[in-house]
Amino acid sequence: MIIALLNQKGGVGNTTLALHIAGEWACCGKRITLVDADPQGPALDWSQQRSRSGLPRLFCVVGLARDTLHREAPELARDVDHVVIDEPPRVTGLMRSALLAADLVLIPVQPSPLDGWASAEMLALLAEARIYRPDLRARFVLNRCGARTVIARETAETLADHDPPVLRNTVGQRVIYADAAQSGRLAFELDDDGPAAREIVALVTEIERIAP
Repeated sequence: MIIALLNQKGGVGNTTLALHIAGEWACCGKRITLVDADPQGPALDWSQQRSRSGLPRLFCVVGLARDTLHREAPELARDVDHVVIDEPPRVTGLMRSALLAADLVLIPVQPSPLDGWASAEMLALLAEARIYRPDLRARFVLNRCGARTVIARETAETLADHDPPVLRNTVGQRVIYADAAQSGRLAFELDDDGPAAREIVALVTEIERIAP
């Protein structure tokens, strides 16, 4: 399966989610390649920090910040179980290419009035891709949210009737994710039974249920 994390708005946590989804699958014995399609290379930076810290490699991270992803990602997928694509915001050519490559698209949003829906351009790109890929699946995922806050609940309720729909499991706003990013680790490596580790397991389990 090829899964792409996309959103036209920056700062929604694409890279954090991509790394943790890839890491959870890797820990379950899956062969994973993470494609860093962001010209700034945040996932590559994380991988290099991990190497400098002497930590074992969990999965392969490759940089492919070009609009030929729809041709290259399926080639990568032949040798692994899953490919995870981490996309930058506001790079339309790259997004189009990733949409054509993906089997499942995740659109991270934060619980706020401005992030409670994808931009018109993002939805237009998704609709355009479905002309060529009518079976392309997509879901919103609530990220960096406080599960008990009113705004998180209201955002989830708003997206419940949306197309694409929203995943039931959410990811919280937790310091451990920032600590993990800076150290080249993942949340479960810092606290293997903490709330962050548990919510990533739940998220990946839900993704597997809806996967093509």
